[in-house]
Amino acid sequence: MKYVLVIPDGCADEPQETLGGKTPLQAAQVSHMDAVVSQGILGRTDTVPASMPSGSDVGTMSLFGYDPLTYHTGRAPLEAAAQGIELGAHDWAIRCNFVTIAEGNMASFTASQLPNDVGEELVGLLQEETADDPQWEFHQGVSYRNLLIYRGQSGDDAPFDSGTLTVPPHDLTDQPIQHDLPSGRGSELMLDLMERSKKLFSKSSKNQNRSDKHPAATQIWLWGQGSRPALKPFHEQFGKTGAVITAVDLLRGLGRLLDWEVIEVEGATGYTDTDYAAKGRAAMETLKKTDFVVVHVEATDEASHEGEVQEKIKALEMIDEHIVGPVHDYLKKQGEYRFLVCPDHPTFLRTKTHSHGYVPFGICGTHVRPDQATSYDEVAAGKSNLLLPKGHQLMPFFFGTLTN
Repeated sequence: MKYVLVIPDGCADEPQETLGGKTPLQAAQVSHMDAVVSQGILGRTDTVPASMPSGSDVGTMSLFGYDPLTYHTGRAPLEAAAQGIELGAHDWAIRCNFVTIAEGNMASFTASQLPNDVGEELVGLLQEETADDPQWEFHQGVSYRNLLIYRGQSGDDAPFDSGTLTVPPHDLTDQPIQHDLPSGRGSELMLDLMERSKKLFSKSSKNQNRSDKHPAATQIWLWGQGSRPALKPFHEQFGKTGAVITAVDLLRGLGRLLDWEVIEVEGATGYTDTDYAAKGRAAMETLKKTDFVVVHVEATDEASHEGEVQEKIKALEMIDEHIVGPVHDYLKKQGEYRFLVCPDHPTFLRTKTHSHGYVPFGICGTHVRPDQATSYDEVAAGKSNLLLPKGHQLMPFFFGTLTN
């Protein structure tokens, strides 16, 4: 049996006044997602425990069948794994975003999608600035997304702990930052580095020479810290080989930690301009050699963070047309299969942030007896009797006998 999970990141949302009271999923033309439901079942699950911050690190860990309350140590360690950065027992990884702060507000959590060559220069300046502090390592990622590693020594007190609080910059879009700076154990180390970055960034000619349409990065923003996680490989947990198709480092890292193959797709950007069709083709090719394939698409989440309702609808329709439709058709021709569509968490256009709450899932395929649902959306799922209160219950349900 072949299995596929498509994750339209953050697609679950609220009814929109501009859409006549419909959610983006209801307003979008997603006939293939609707077909998954009409040929199978519709339910809802809560992927993010109330005690944890909502985000893809927590949500996807739940979707993959691992209880984040047990296994989650932070977002940055997953991204470190994606870059092949080994964390020792005393090391910590921290997300290091390049951001634009204007008049005390988070004007852009992406520094206007900072180009990689500018990011390279800024990372070099940061590493040079901390050369006398060898415990700090800056690692360039893609665009505004980077990592900071703290190398600890045996016998030293850990610089951070579970009480160290940081806030994702994408949760502060167009909002004041004053009350959401790092706090708790080790926060003074983070705040010092963030303050020092301001002067460095003002020295970068590449950064300062960006156009008025793309303002310069003004500083780093540190968040998502965590120590090395210990995850049981997926094939040991569920008896299936796996692969993940994504343009996002935290999904790559989580895939590597689960001993999945990480499929790189040319044209996959992690943004609304991603090559959806290439991801669909890659999924079909990967299914020839793997039991379970995850296709993750960030575009719907990015549109939500920017408050762009029409971009969110367009991304949903592209996922439906170029991934869900072709991959489902391919599976039906290959033999026994199961197909699952589910976001990792809601991301509300109104707040431009990740949210807690139930998300809809649709499952169809072999031995799946259809229920009465006909459309894939939050409102229809809310009427379903199929409820999985904990997100990590979904994967064993998907692989199992489909009883709850």
